[in-house]
Amino acid sequence: MSTKMSREEYLNKVKDLDTTTEKPKELDNTDFFTVAKERRSVRQYDPSFKMEESEIRDILEVAIEAPSSSNLQPWRFLVIQDQAAKEELLPIAFNQQQIVDASVVIAVLGDKQAYNNADRIYSESVKNGLMTEEIKENYVNSILQNYGNAPAERLSRIAMIDGGLVSMQLMLAAKAKGYDTVPMGGYDADKFIKAFDVPENLEPVMLIALGKGTKAGFPKNRLPLDDVLEWNKY
Repeated sequence: MSTKMSREEYLNKVKDLDTTTEKPKELDNTDFFTVAKERRSVRQYDPSFKMEESEIRDILEVAIEAPSSSNLQPWRFLVIQDQAAKEELLPIAFNQQQIVDASVVIAVLGDKQAYNNADRIYSESVKNGLMTEEIKENYVNSILQNYGNAPAERLSRIAMIDGGLVSMQLMLAAKAKGYDTVPMGGYDADKFIKAFDVPENLEPVMLIALGKGTKAGFPKNRLPLDDVLEWNKY
């Protein structure tokens, strides 16, 4: 008779199932298609390898080029670099070893009140000659009205979608720069919010371990495209 695994046992069992012995591939070619093909979810990291803050910032600078709803850029990042902070996060993330072995863990958060930055964002467009002050005022007022009166569930969904877009861009940027990542939804969001003093307007999207991988991770196994593709209508 099978026994039910706890969430911690399940998440850590994934590592045991990985029978690959190869190291993450060092890319000679970092064109988009190569990076997208070669990126893997890596769970084993060199704990002695430390990334420079400038390298982390470079990756995040590329990540925030991602698109977002009305260009409101609701993503926020908490970069967890201090080893003591990672140790505190470890049990919250069900003791997944990559939490403490990766150079950093980046918590991607979504700001449900990002619409309050509309004037700041679109004033830059006016400054750069991309729109007039009148157009900006009309557009910002429309954003404040539509987003400000939107149900909490809709604002949360927007933050999660945009957070997913920036997360994928972050992981691709990291691979292009020779680093490895794994996105993690396996953590207690409520405990994370409390332990790391996350403001009420921010919603956790995912955790991303980032560093120098020591094992390549699972080879990609995807359903055939025709199994997930329809044209025009279902």
